[in-house]
Amino acid sequence: MKNEILTHLNDPSELEKLYRNNRAPFTQEFRSIYPDLRGNLLADFWNERLRYESDDISWGTGRDLLLVLLASLVAGFIAKVPAFLPVEEEFFYPRNIGFIVFPLLTAYFAWKNKLQVNKVALLAGLTLVALVYINLLPGTLENDTLVLACLHLPLLLWAVLGAAYTGNEFNNYSKRLGYLSFNGDLLVMTALLVIAGVIMTGITIGLFAIIGLQIEEFYAEYVGVFGAAAIPIVATYLTQTNPQLVNKVSPVIAKIFSPLVLIMLTIYLIAIPFSGKDPYNDREFLILFNVLLVGVMALIFFSIADNSRKEQDATSTWILFLLAIVTIIVNSIALSAIMFRIAEWGITPNRLAVLGSNILILFNLLLVTGSLFKVITKKGDIAALGRAIAAYLPIYFIWVIIVVFLFPVLFGFM
Repeated sequence: MKNEILTHLNDPSELEKLYRNNRAPFTQEFRSIYPDLRGNLLADFWNERLRYESDDISWGTGRDLLLVLLASLVAGFIAKVPAFLPVEEEFFYPRNIGFIVFPLLTAYFAWKNKLQVNKVALLAGLTLVALVYINLLPGTLENDTLVLACLHLPLLLWAVLGAAYTGNEFNNYSKRLGYLSFNGDLLVMTALLVIAGVIMTGITIGLFAIIGLQIEEFYAEYVGVFGAAAIPIVATYLTQTNPQLVNKVSPVIAKIFSPLVLIMLTIYLIAIPFSGKDPYNDREFLILFNVLLVGVMALIFFSIADNSRKEQDATSTWILFLLAIVTIIVNSIALSAIMFRIAEWGITPNRLAVLGSNILILFNLLLVTGSLFKVITKKGDIAALGRAIAAYLPIYFIWVIIVVFLFPVLFGFM
């Protein structure tokens, strides 16, 4: 997108086409290159235009809406496969939950970004291999390696979606950070649609109950399932055609919650010794500890991904720096706990997976914390901080592949 903008910088017609076809990517890329284009009359015009947020909602073209409708129906039918085919729900959903939406979103971005044929084939091939592999993988949910594969497979599909989102510029760190920001916007829009759906469900069931018709079971089985499958697709479409809807909300949420999470996490760490619980001997507590770690790290990364496209905010940077330090402490406790459990009770697939994940997260947090310190001491800029995150993302992808495809073999499908 960046190269296309620069190529057609003096061609108003082509710039307009680029913007209308890819509003969110166009806005993101233009803002990243505008500082180098100041003084160019057309560039200055576009900067002012993109800064103006219209109250009008764009619903795209009729063709776009039709594709969204078809994708939503396909997602719903995939979600209902156990109802249409002789497949047990206990077998289907743990293995295939990620395939309900991720491949459709990947196809959407591959189409929008006009992905090269060889890259489309690569992403489609990887998705197909994952689909066949996870459904042929032996065992039940009592097998640790199968559970790990099922838990990590959506992360693999998320990475494939990221490759489609970045288009033909996968090595562009700005596009990778844009993908993280998109995920934040998508979560906000999805939450809004879920709330609206819950309200609609309550009203609908209540109205039919008044006239003596109990539709709860039918509604849950069909309308609810199809609606739930469609929400991420509709949310993605809305964030891409109307970036102004939530691109101001996600940063505000991050800015509000970052200091609150910092305070909560600090108090939580102080309270742990007095609680009588510890992650060294309490497996469930260790699991919750790691979930907390991942959630806080995601908040840090989403905040940095958004800040990397703006002017430096000293207060926000300090908060993120302190939050990163506290998160490193949380990570160190979790890492020492899993090493203790391995030393006491030996290696298992679960323990090795947690150990590897914690080590990767620790190194990533150390890099981010170091970059934040450079920003605070004026020895680095926020863009370099964003690159530190973007450059590390493929390492997580490699680890997910190892857990999904190699762990079952290495541990004899146990």
